[in-house]
Formats: sequence, C-alpha cells, structure tokens
Amino acid sequence: MDDDRLDRLWAVHEIRQLAYRYAYAFDSREVEALKTLWAETDTPASAPEIDIHTVRHDFDQWLYGLGPTVLAVCNHIVDFDAADPDRATGVVYTLASIDMGEQYVEQAVLYHDRYVRRGGRWLFEARRHMLWFGEVQPSNPFRQEPANWPASPVGRGTLPDELPSYQRFAAARPGS
Repeated sequence: MDDDRLDRLWAVHEIRQLAYRYAYAFDSREVEALKTLWAETDTPASAPEIDIHTVRHDFDQWLYGLGPTVLAVCNHIVDFDAADPDRATGVVYTLASIDMGEQYVEQAVLYHDRYVRRGGRWLFEARRHMLWFGEVQPSNPFRQEPANWPASPVGRGTLPDELPSYQRFAAARPGS
C-alpha cells in the first residue's frame, strides 16, 4: 500500500475515533475531554452547529439538565476535501437514549461534521445535530429496580453512576 493511501486510511480511523470519543465523553460527562476534540476557531459557529465555543460556554449547563444518556454511534461516512488534505466532512448516524427528567426520549440523529487536521491531529471544526425523530418513551429504563448484574439481565445497571467522571460531574451540579 502506498503512503498516500495509508495516510488516508489512518485519517479515516482518527476521524471516526472523534465521533466515538464524543459519545463516550458526552455520556460520561467528561466535559474537559469533550473540549479536546475540537479545533480552535476565531468565529463561533451559528446555531444549530456546535463548535469549540458552544462546548466551552454551553455544554456544562446543558448537560446538567440531563439524566443519564447513551449515544450509540452507527454509520460514519468520511469525505476528504480534494483541494485541502487537512480538511474533511462527514455524516454520522447516532441513536440517542436520553433521561430528560420527566421524560425518557429516544432519538435518531444525523450529524453533519466538518473536520480539520491541526498539528497532525484530526479534530471537529463543527457539528450540526439534525434530528430524524425524537420520541418520548412510555417508561424510563433508568428508573427500574437494580438489575444486580450478572444475577439478572433486567433492571437498572450501575452505569453511568459507576464512572468517576460522571460522579464528579454530578457532585458539581448546581444545587447538589
């Protein structure tokens, strides 16, 4: 395999890792880790796009309003800019399960992403969260009795409460 093809293959891997790391950092409430996934930009993106400015200024408060979440990254298509080897775009299918307090919501999301390579590292430049649907579910799985896994596969598990970053985030929540 020639070096250009190998570089392109590695770039796809790194870009896909961004989406996976975003989901994990979001679910585990690792806000500082979320911030490391974004490129610095001079001008903030316009809503509904998310960029480093949004993550720095809005994510803490937004995440405080949510209970546990599970973002499942599905399909991920990456296209490279023919004129600039340090730019790419992508679409990422994501299934989201969100405890919103009084409601438990299932969403199907399509992110339209812009990526940029800075200092040899691929980062998000911006993400646009687009909704296929969001539906309130009749019951909230986070309000079940404990599963006591592995004795029982049914019930509330120990996540995300078991994650140290989630514990720190919950302790820092206003009013805690």
